[in-house]
Amino acid sequence: MTGSCVLLDIGGVLEITPRTGWVKRWERRLELPRGTVNERMGDVWRAGSVGSISERDVHEQVAARLGLDAAQVEAFMTDLWTEYLGTPNEELIDYVRGLRGNCRLGILSNSFVGARERESVLYHFEELVEQIVYSHEIGIGKPDRRAFEAACASLDVHPEDCLFIDDVAVNIEAAEAAGMQGHLFLDNARTITRIKAHLTNTSRRR
Repeated sequence: MTGSCVLLDIGGVLEITPRTGWVKRWERRLELPRGTVNERMGDVWRAGSVGSISERDVHEQVAARLGLDAAQVEAFMTDLWTEYLGTPNEELIDYVRGLRGNCRLGILSNSFVGARERESVLYHFEELVEQIVYSHEIGIGKPDRRAFEAACASLDVHPEDCLFIDDVAVNIEAAEAAGMQGHLFLDNARTITRIKAHLTNTSRRR
């Protein structure tokens, strides 16, 4: 296994994903107590994140558990995906695009069934990096150590040569426990500086 590596999360890093308040709006619309949607749908959200349920099944469960008709289900899922997909972090995406050919590039994302298709259409991440490892496709999510091992295997790199960038501290801690370098995303400037330092240090070790 050879080559320095930069591995990135999607939501909150490559995508800007502020809370939109869509769940609360649906609870008000359906006259449900606050927290009801996630209480009723929590196991479905978890199943979707590891690919043990299909998109069709998700829609069916939304209808059954929240009492929605077909049009309402479509509107509900549209609101879910609007928040999930956010908007592109253009500055960081452009920087990462410029790294192609200089290091191995990958994505490791806790995802939801249907994410690859939608993100491909909107953001073309498969053209940005060499490998995308989605939790809903491998059946394992961060911070499980096996998710980081799967990402390294997909890129054929050593963990110690890989810098992992995520906006969730527990995932950074897990990546470091798996032998990677970690960087908690706070803003683009600090992240780009950290990537540059990682590539310089990795090059010096060789």
